[in-house]
Amino acid sequence: MTWERARATARNSAGRPLPAVARDLPEALGHAPAEPLTALTDLPPFDTSAMDGWAVAGPGPWRLRGGGILAGGAPAEPLDRGTAVPIATGAPLPPGATAVLRYEHGGLMAPDGGVLHHLAPDRMVPGRDVRPRGQECCHGDVLLPAGTTVTPAVLGLAAAAGYDRLIVHRRPTVELLLLGDELLTSGLPVAGRVRDALGPLLPPVLRNAGADVIGIHRVGDDLGLLGEALRSSRADVVVTTGSTAVGPADFLHRVLTEAGARLLVDSVAVRPGHPMLLAELTPTAAGRSRRLVGLPGNPLAAVAGTLTLALPLLRRLAGRTAPTLRVTAAAELPGHPQDTRLLPVVLTARTAVPLPFDGPAMLRGPALADGLAVVPPGGLAEGATVEVLDVPGY
Repeated sequence: MTWERARATARNSAGRPLPAVARDLPEALGHAPAEPLTALTDLPPFDTSAMDGWAVAGPGPWRLRGGGILAGGAPAEPLDRGTAVPIATGAPLPPGATAVLRYEHGGLMAPDGGVLHHLAPDRMVPGRDVRPRGQECCHGDVLLPAGTTVTPAVLGLAAAAGYDRLIVHRRPTVELLLLGDELLTSGLPVAGRVRDALGPLLPPVLRNAGADVIGIHRVGDDLGLLGEALRSSRADVVVTTGSTAVGPADFLHRVLTEAGARLLVDSVAVRPGHPMLLAELTPTAAGRSRRLVGLPGNPLAAVAGTLTLALPLLRRLAGRTAPTLRVTAAAELPGHPQDTRLLPVVLTARTAVPLPFDGPAMLRGPALADGLAVVPPGGLAEGATVEVLDVPGY
């Protein structure tokens, strides 16, 4: 299957996003809004002082009125023309005020200190250092479209706009199965065994793509153990690493056949990572559909498989929109004769610079990369436009 078709198959296999749920603001972090975020109020909700100083009415000099206006304080009395009153940043302007005079721009000149002068009169214009009501948005304005990831800044915007809860899509649950007897979890590689690089690498990528990783399990090269791990999983998506080819210890295809799974993608014309797969598992007892993404065991090949199959599937389930980035190739991007190639690149001034160490078992290139460039068969010349896939969490 071509890379483009495999990616579309993964995205479309999800169907609709998962159901919408209400979440209090802190718990909405990392979710995607199921509907546009609209302002429930004007921002700011009233004319506000942008600086500490004096609220003034009309051109100076001004007779200073007693008292002062603080943020969150009681509404101030109207300000007559030719008068001023001290005001704090964030405090509402009193009726009649035309501007705010910063403390560093004003001075009290009368013997009793009751007359305020502007030290630089040419800078005093109506509206100076005032945030007018509705400057950022007005009630009903669309602040963010549906599908935008709820970041800490979005939480702050939603709170400022009047929200206590957000309607968001449920995050898909993922269980990660790391397959292979050769994997070590600590220490140096020894006696034919290697360190597990994907156990630390994949969970943050999947979480940043919108998933809740509910389990990480290591499964040896055993047909029965793999079958039991699949049968016991209740995750929306099971992600496996390794066992996708046809080697003597590659049991994944056999286990899927015995479990009645339906293969949607079985090998993709992409380098690295071509022996990846996507399968539809039997539904849960409650009728909830499930998917399995089988990634190759080599690290960069697994990253390529994640970008090709796992992320389009998870983003659709989570209700997220997929980012698209196209830049200019800063140098020739070598390709494979027949297959799409995913090449680690660094982005510099909207150009993509290829990195070395791009073999399927290597992570040195991806560790330095800003993303993976999608290089069509035959490669791309310097100056060509290229799509770059973002790796969440990089």
